[in-house]
Amino acid sequence: MVSRRAASSGTSSGLSRFGLWWERGYHVPRNCLSDSTRASLRDGSFGACVHRMALGGRLGRSEGMGFGRGASMALGMEWLLRRWKEPLPGLTTRARQRLYPYRCHHGPPPRAKRLVLSQLFQLLNLREDSVAGLESKSDDLTCKSQRLMIQAGLIYPSSPGCYYYMPYTIRAMEKLVKVIDQEMQAIGGQKLNMPSLSSAELWRTSGRWDLMGKELFRLADRHSKEYCLGPTHEETVADLIASQGNLSYKQLPLLLYQITRKFRDEPKPRFGLLRSREFYMKDMYTFDTCEEAARRTYSRVCEAYCNVFNSLGFRFVKVQADTGSIGGSMSHEFQLPAGIGEDTLMICSNCSFSANVETINPDQTDCPVCKEKLSETKGIEVGHTFYLGTKYSSVFNVSFHTAQNKAVLAEMGCYGLGITRILAASVEVLSTEDSIRWPTLIAPYQVCLIPPKKGSREEMGAMLMDNLYDSIVEAVPQIKGEAVLDDRTHLTIGKRLKDANRLGYPYVIIAGKKVFDNPPAFEVWNQNTGEIMFLTKEGVIELLSKVQVP
Repeated sequence: MVSRRAASSGTSSGLSRFGLWWERGYHVPRNCLSDSTRASLRDGSFGACVHRMALGGRLGRSEGMGFGRGASMALGMEWLLRRWKEPLPGLTTRARQRLYPYRCHHGPPPRAKRLVLSQLFQLLNLREDSVAGLESKSDDLTCKSQRLMIQAGLIYPSSPGCYYYMPYTIRAMEKLVKVIDQEMQAIGGQKLNMPSLSSAELWRTSGRWDLMGKELFRLADRHSKEYCLGPTHEETVADLIASQGNLSYKQLPLLLYQITRKFRDEPKPRFGLLRSREFYMKDMYTFDTCEEAARRTYSRVCEAYCNVFNSLGFRFVKVQADTGSIGGSMSHEFQLPAGIGEDTLMICSNCSFSANVETINPDQTDCPVCKEKLSETKGIEVGHTFYLGTKYSSVFNVSFHTAQNKAVLAEMGCYGLGITRILAASVEVLSTEDSIRWPTLIAPYQVCLIPPKKGSREEMGAMLMDNLYDSIVEAVPQIKGEAVLDDRTHLTIGKRLKDANRLGYPYVIIAGKKVFDNPPAFEVWNQNTGEIMFLTKEGVIELLSKVQVP
């Protein structure tokens, strides 16, 4: 068998590309070749295997270059034939028309363009020893998620508590938003968008302009009118609904939510996206006819939150919480247990009682429900719910008309989910010390395919990997746009596998030595379980067909 290099060098101009054509797998009948091409082939300069194949012979078993002992060259021709479509130099015009009918005006649509890593914008040039220099002090990098996300180039510091979100992070965030949208809309939520700039007049009306203190980002326009950058929107949404004076009881319950950027002037931003000055949040505001209905809505939203966290595969706990500056008569937090967490939780293993330590007596060690011993743990708050009653509706006159046309104050609730905090918390609780692990549902990309290094003994496996990529996106529709081909073939497989671990692809597929087995087998890493499998193309497709994408 003739190598690509040998076949493409030292030949006449008419056949200078024949070696490439031959490797691309075309089986050309004798009468399709021009006289000059046929004559040149007979001199044997391309080797016996090429001569037999080009003149209509059949390839049997061989031990030629590029195939292991006993491997079938006919098998190699099969996948080469599927991949390449370049015509043979020296073909007559009639032969070209016979062999390449799809090169005319009509034919099947072209394959989807492969998503290759070299064309994706990311900050993979960061070294582990340079991460600390990206923050103001190395002492600030005490959080695993912050270190891993900066090291992988998922976020990049702009100023204290503010970050650039790189494309991989945006993809994960958009998937998380889809999951949340599905659950919010399943309970009747309607999505809107409210201004980030909130008038100081509204906050003074509610009394929170002074209560919030320095936590508010405050500013004034050229007319000296004061505003704040909203950390939350109770005043804004109450003012909106109050302006609709003809609200009817038939329109309630009303569940309005938004997913937008929020601002909080943290005195000391830390832990990356877990506590930043600028962040994304889902905040929902509900309006009901009475307390009983409002509490039912409260339970439905809490159940939807549980569905979100369960779909992400989190181990979470719902705890009693303090109402804080938002107010209300009932509040719960959704916490992910983690050593880096800033909240102290008291949990009973015997019953369902759990609470933030802020809501119970500091000296209390026994469960108030069953009197068993309480255990203490740390948690990261990723969600918070409040039953507000008429705290804001009474101030802004948020009312509706009953069946008797009587104006009655609406019962309100508010519910928050930290979008960017959930992303960071998932990295914090699921990842190892040197590799990111995402919840599979929101991983930026589902699959990374790593072909062999250029110039290695396995280099010919690159075409097998190309063929596998095309087969996956054709056979598994949900993977289209979710598979990345790491085309940096100047790097070793080990280096690219390390980068894949840093970025957190749930599945990594490697074209190693076993791609020359009969049938070819690919090395498949399930990053979230640590399992390594060797699967045929059909096996890979079957595995990925079970992947869920929002």
